[in-house]
Amino acid sequence: MAKNILVCDDAAFMRMMIKDILTKNGYNVVGEAENGLKAVEKYNETKPDLVLMDITMPEMDGIQAVKKIKEMDPNAKIVMCSAMGQQAMVIEAIQSGAKDFIVKPFQAERVLEAVKKVVG
Repeated sequence: MAKNILVCDDAAFMRMMIKDILTKNGYNVVGEAENGLKAVEKYNETKPDLVLMDITMPEMDGIQAVKKIKEMDPNAKIVMCSAMGQQAMVIEAIQSGAKDFIVKPFQAERVLEAVKKVVG
């Protein structure tokens, strides 16, 4: 059964890359968001099995969005994405409820490993 995933990143090409990796491997991308506010809205609309969330985004960053989503749904499964050198933010994201993190630039294997680890 395909798992439903919400992809949140302010860069359209990153969303496209992730979507491509996921759909080629049997996952269903149910929505995309270009900032944290939209991520929270889309989470409510789509109720995905997993959220892939960028940390650095406009309007509301990924960490704030994780906190909001976890308030609404304590069982939400979220994997953070960050560029190199954002270790402090990654730690904060994990403390805020993220299950794992992926470092950009993405390697398809690492994305799939994180997704499988969290939702199977």
